[in-house]
This record gives sequence, structure tokens and C-alpha cells, in this order.
Amino acid sequence: MTPYASAAFALPADLAHKADPALISADERHFAAIADALDRAIADLSERLDDVRHETGGEGQAALDRDQEVHRLTARLRTLRRYGLDLCLGHMVPAEGGEPAYVGRLGLSDGAGRRLLLDWRSPAAEPFFGATHAHPMGLASRRRYRWTGGRVSDYWDEVFSTDELAAHSAALDDQSAFIASLGSTRSPRMRDVLGTIQADQDAIIRAGSRGALVVDGGPGTGKTVVALHRTAYLLYADPRLGHRRGGVLFVGPHQPYLAYVSDVLPSLGEEGVRTCTLRDLVPGGTGFPDETDPAVARLKADARLVAAVEPAVRLYEERPTDGMEVETPYADVWLSPDDWTEAFEAAAPGVPHNVARDDVWDALLTILTDKVDDEDVPVDQLRRALARNEELVDAFDRAWTVVDPEDLVGDLWSVPAYLRRCAPWLTPDEVRTLQRGDPHAWTTSDLPLLDAARQRLGDPQASRRRRRREAALAAAAEEMDRVVDHLVATDDTEMKVMSMLRVADLQHALVDESAVPAADPDLLAGPFAHVVVDEAQELTDAEWQMVLSRCPSRSLTIVGDRAQARHGFTESWAERLARVGLGRVTQMTLTINYRTPAEVMAEAEPVIRAAVPDANVPTSVRSSGIPVAHGATAELHHVLEAWLAEHAEGTACVIGAPELPDTARVRSLTPELAKGLEFDLVVLVDPERLTAVDRYVAMTRATQRLVVLTT
Repeated sequence: MTPYASAAFALPADLAHKADPALISADERHFAAIADALDRAIADLSERLDDVRHETGGEGQAALDRDQEVHRLTARLRTLRRYGLDLCLGHMVPAEGGEPAYVGRLGLSDGAGRRLLLDWRSPAAEPFFGATHAHPMGLASRRRYRWTGGRVSDYWDEVFSTDELAAHSAALDDQSAFIASLGSTRSPRMRDVLGTIQADQDAIIRAGSRGALVVDGGPGTGKTVVALHRTAYLLYADPRLGHRRGGVLFVGPHQPYLAYVSDVLPSLGEEGVRTCTLRDLVPGGTGFPDETDPAVARLKADARLVAAVEPAVRLYEERPTDGMEVETPYADVWLSPDDWTEAFEAAAPGVPHNVARDDVWDALLTILTDKVDDEDVPVDQLRRALARNEELVDAFDRAWTVVDPEDLVGDLWSVPAYLRRCAPWLTPDEVRTLQRGDPHAWTTSDLPLLDAARQRLGDPQASRRRRRREAALAAAAEEMDRVVDHLVATDDTEMKVMSMLRVADLQHALVDESAVPAADPDLLAGPFAHVVVDEAQELTDAEWQMVLSRCPSRSLTIVGDRAQARHGFTESWAERLARVGLGRVTQMTLTINYRTPAEVMAEAEPVIRAAVPDANVPTSVRSSGIPVAHGATAELHHVLEAWLAEHAEGTACVIGAPELPDTARVRSLTPELAKGLEFDLVVLVDPERLTAVDRYVAMTRATQRLVVLTT
């Protein structure tokens, strides 16, 4: 039972002092205006969406523009319907006086054009997140709301001016309500934290997109929160990163992580961001096992081995050094080595090998037909005759061979001489180490090479698919010509309007190219205008090439923690990234732990300091009052049952007991798969079996309670 309830507020009994009309009546009036404007906006958007959907699609850019407008309207409409009044995050009172400015997930105006909500990403909203007591950014006070079921269940005020103290004294929580919110129960998906973004996080979210920005932060500092909200902010603030310019790719460490954060970007109105893991970048890569041989993993982590793909491909682009006589029914034509060179130059830089093959073949046929001076010989027939010449076709197949990416990489692991030629820096022992009986027994260490081979070679079926598509379009055009001829022949109108169907532009429009099958586009191939990489400390030099090949602009957000690198990270970020080809790097550091209680960090810090003395161990801002518990592994089921009985909500994770099955509220994970996630309860089983880094990662997943069980 609440002592105060309205359409917008539902304050519990212990917050009766916050129900004073002097504190909330202005909010209630503003929320009423938001509700009216929201209803109107939803109606207007629905009508506009229906109109756009009923427009003819057109072709080319017009069709693309229509589809993008449908996507934009649908995304905004979905966001408005999803939230209602809780679009509003809070308000700011300017120090110089005047009306409060309300900040929301989206911008919103009433029918008269009065701004009811500032979009949280707009420059005008920046003080709502960035103001501190040391730098109030022109604010007298700030209010943040906590929403439950679409109504305000709490709010807290922060005052930056002494003149405001009296007006807010009844509602002043300082930071207590915010700190309390940090300890709320977790769910299987990341909770909404937009309204509680802090100044240190906001500064990174709003940093520019040029060059590479490293966000370095220990556990619980909100690195993932920053990465996700920065993605939404950049898409709003930087027109260079829009979907028409390439958009944004978000690379996470593993699938449980992507599932955990899957709701964040849609909740911010951004549904066009591609999210994936490194494994997803290679078809079938999600099923590859980890490499078990450390020596092989070390060698394949070297970016130089990825670079070996280029000379490996070049061996399939060998110009013949001897000329040949090409016979046709019309004339015999001499094909010289210089002619081969000229044809090879038709392959434009950056075009994949298998795709460029058609251009080289077309150029070769043009060179040969140009050598026939007889004007009575139809060029199209001569080209068809050349294309049927088996000797010419065989010579071309040997000179520019269609290559499958998996075959190319597999040959490196099964033909020592091939590997030595493409990677001459390898020692004989290293070449032998990389050889294997089944060249296609892929592991995760093969991902960078397979990815490089796919990008450099392209689809081995591209040429065949292109010929089939061209033949299908030609057949469709021929059929349409017959239809038009029939319509014109049977047209008995006085104006002979059917004759207009023979206009060239209209004839082209009559053939529906979209009805002819084409290759499905690789939506993760890029290029992207900006790439975000979370848990970036884990990437090898070779894996970095997978990322950089998709980001020619070198505009990246790189998020990680050197102390959580499972395979060591002894360099600085600048040194590490310079080695993989990133020279322009800016680093911003997070040092405040908003997630992990001080009691847990007190035990976790010595663990990581022993292994990484210079680790960026963040300072916890809160205590749970619950000391870390220790016990025996035999108590595992009792610990879980007791916690579940005591807590009707929240999630738990057991790390170190792979035999334990998952349930609705209890996960069993390895330290690697737990990275980036958070749980109310973490039970760490036999930590001595783990490395110091894995132990540190496991311990710092806890938001309330940590239990350590040993055998």
C-alpha cells in the first residue's frame, strides 16, 4: 500500500516524505504533457509508417531510402511503445534559474513545438550525466527517477548550489539511492542503467570517434555499459557512422555475453548495429574447438602468418611466359605473354581473386577479338568461339585458378614446401609443428587465416553464379520482348499506347532483377565505419587483423582490462596496438567499481596483484555488509538451495563445477564464459585449480555475495 499514488508516481510508505506536492507537482504536470505528446507521436508515426509501406519501392537508391525509412520509423515506434512515461530519465535545474529541462531516451516535443524531453545524446543533455560537485556544468540541481512498472517508485536529488538546499532538503539522498540501486538483483539480461550513467563513464561515451579510443577499466567499472551506450551515442552524434556509411560492428567475447547485452541497444533505439563474436566472422567458426597445442596456438597468433595468405594467393595468379596460337572458326589469333600481362592488369586492386577472375577473362577475350581485323566477323560470335576453345580455357584456368579459401589454408598445413614459400621466416621445426594429418581439422586458431583467405579470395562460386544470373536476366528480357511484341501487335487503340513499351528505359524497368537469385550478402564482412571490441585484451595479433580488415577508417572503441588477459598482457595498450597496426591511440581509464562490493574486492585484489603488480584494480563505491564465505565443495548444493530459498529474485553462477547443470536462475560457467557477466551470487569451486587471472575474473562477477568452496 502506498501513501501516495498518481498516474506517474507510486512511492512506497518509507518514502512518504518525497510525496510532498512542493517536490513533485511540477513533475506530475510535465509527465501529463509527455503522456499526451507520446500518444500523439505514436499515432503520427503509425500513420507515417503505413504511408511509407504503401509507397512503391522503386529501384536502386529510391528502394534503399524507402527501406531505411521504414526501419527508422519502426525502431522509433517500437521504442515509444515500449516505454511510455519512463522514457524520461530525470530533469536538470539551471543555476541561472528558469524551467527544469527533462532528459529522455528520445527527444519529444508537444504540438506547439515545446521541447518536453531532450534526447540523452544531445549536447544540451550532457550536464545531466557529466555534472559533479567540482564541475556542476551550470546546474543548480539534478533529479533522477527510478521507474517500476511504468511509474516512479523512487527518485533522488543532487544539489550543486547552496541556494537549492532548502528546496530539496526533504528529497536529498545525495548518492544513497544511486548506491542502493547498484546492489539490486540481477536478471539473465543486463538491466537498464541509462539513468545512472556517471560522469566518468559519460565522458568516454561522448568522446570523438576519430582514431582508436581505448577504454581501460577493471571489473565493475562499467566498461560494457560504456561500450554499448557509446555505440548508440556515436550513431546519433556522428553522421560519418550512419548505416549508409557502413554503420557500426560490435564484437563481444562469447555468445553468453551477447545474449546478456542483447536488449541494451534496442532499448536505446538502435537496432541496426551488427553484433557478433570473432567466431561468427567465419562461417562454421562457432563450432571450432580451441587449439590444444600451445606451440601451434602461439605460431598462429602471429599476424605475419595471416599475411602469408597474400603470397599463397599470388601463386594462383601466374602469368604464362610462353605465347600460344588460339584457333577459332573465323581466324587464328596469337596470344603473347604481354597480352596475358595486360589482361591480368584488369583485376582492380581490392577485388577478391575469385571475383576478379571474370574481369581478367573478359579482358583477355577483348584483347583477342581486337586482333581480328575482319569486320564481317561478329564480335559476339567470335567471343563465344574463344570461350569454347578448350586449350585457351585450360591455359586460363592454370593461370588464374578458382581457389576455395579452406583449400588454400588447408594446403599450408599439409604441404611443407608451400608453407615455407609463403612464410619464409618460419624455421624448419616450426613448419613441421604446423603440419597436420587432416588439413581441415579447424580450431579457433585457424579463424584469422580462414577469414583472411575468404576476404582475399572471395566466393569460389562467384563466377558461376554471375553467369547464371546474367543468363537468367537475358532470358527474362527475351521473354519480356516477346510479351511486348504481342501487346504492340494486338494494340487496337487509336494512340497506339503499347508502342511506348519499346522505349529503352521502360523495357529495362519491365525486367524485375530482384526476382533473379543473387548471392546472400555477408553482413559481417564490412567495411564498417566504426568497430567496438569488448574484452579486447584477449585478442591475438592475428585476431586483430580480422577486426582491422573490417575497419579501414581505423575508428574503433577498444574496451578491456590488461589484468584480465588470460594469456598475459605485459605491454601498454599503445605498444600492443602499435604492433598490430594502430598508431593513433587515445586511452581513457575507469577506476571506480560500481558492481563489486568492497568485501569481495578486498579478497580479489591480492590475487591479481600477485600476478599483475601494476593491475588497474578499481575502488569499490559500496559495501554489501556480507563477508566472503568459505567452505567445502561438499556444501555446494546446500549453498545454492539456501540462497534460492532466501531470494525469490536474482541470478547465481557456479564457476569451477562443469558437471552442474544450468537452471532458470543458476548458471554453471567457466571463467572464460563468465567474463563480462554479473550475478548476485557467485560460488567459486576449487579456485586453486585456476590461474590467478581466472580466479580474479571469477571472484569479481559477484554483485552481492561470493562463496569460495575448496576440496
